[in-house]
Amino acid sequence: MVTVIIPNYNGIKFLGNCLDSLLNQPQGVEFTLLVVDNGSKDGSRELLENTYPSVKCIALDTNTGFCHAVNVGILASSTPYVILLNNDTVVRPYFVSALVEAIENRPQAFSVSGQLLMWDNPTLLDDGGDQYCALGWAYARGKGKPAEEFDQPMEVFSACGGGAIYRTQIFSRIGLFDEAHFAYLEDLDIGYRARIYGYRNYYEPKAKVVHYGSASSGSGYNPWKTQISAENNVYVAYKNMPLLQWLWNLPLLLLGILIKTLFFAKRGLAVGYLKGVR
Repeated sequence: MVTVIIPNYNGIKFLGNCLDSLLNQPQGVEFTLLVVDNGSKDGSRELLENTYPSVKCIALDTNTGFCHAVNVGILASSTPYVILLNNDTVVRPYFVSALVEAIENRPQAFSVSGQLLMWDNPTLLDDGGDQYCALGWAYARGKGKPAEEFDQPMEVFSACGGGAIYRTQIFSRIGLFDEAHFAYLEDLDIGYRARIYGYRNYYEPKAKVVHYGSASSGSGYNPWKTQISAENNVYVAYKNMPLLQWLWNLPLLLLGILIKTLFFAKRGLAVGYLKGVR
């Protein structure tokens, strides 16, 4: 019924715990596990072969990026739903069944995001579904706030691809994840596209997953992540906003760029941010 796709790049530190939490899910919805390995050199493939022989693995020669790895997994799946799950996560019981139930109960749903909790303090929310504001910023709803305050399902702008379910057949209409993103904001982009086509994205707090965060790219703020996120932020708006909306929002978009420039300047990352915007 559902394929759980885990893109992995040098994630041996987390991968075993992630797989164990899935394999120990209570009996309920049947699912298949698929790891798409992006050319890892840290022993991840050997771990899969020796410890998890029942888990299917598609081994890529090089790091092709999150989007390409996910697309490979989607194309290799034959189930009506796919769950995308980061390798640096541990899912709570009934995670899979809660997501399947949530999307089956919403015929217009393209995706449903789970409740991502912070690794260091799982009582706090890491992501309660992604939102998008007039300044051109995507942001994780409720990040850093008590998770108990976000215990109601609701519609969101887009699902966080770190732990979400997608209706597979809709990809054939709106397209797969845009590989020009490589990583970051690709989930915002595909959620945006789904909305343009009339579909909806939701948040389901019963589907809980603890998320480490930035396991493949390093710390929360670093030059590479700052630049590629800035590039993708502009790219999402360029791709998906009609011209009239661009013109209408332009003053706010420019204000958003100014605020972020000042924000990253305090962290010594303004050059990388502006290079990404350019």
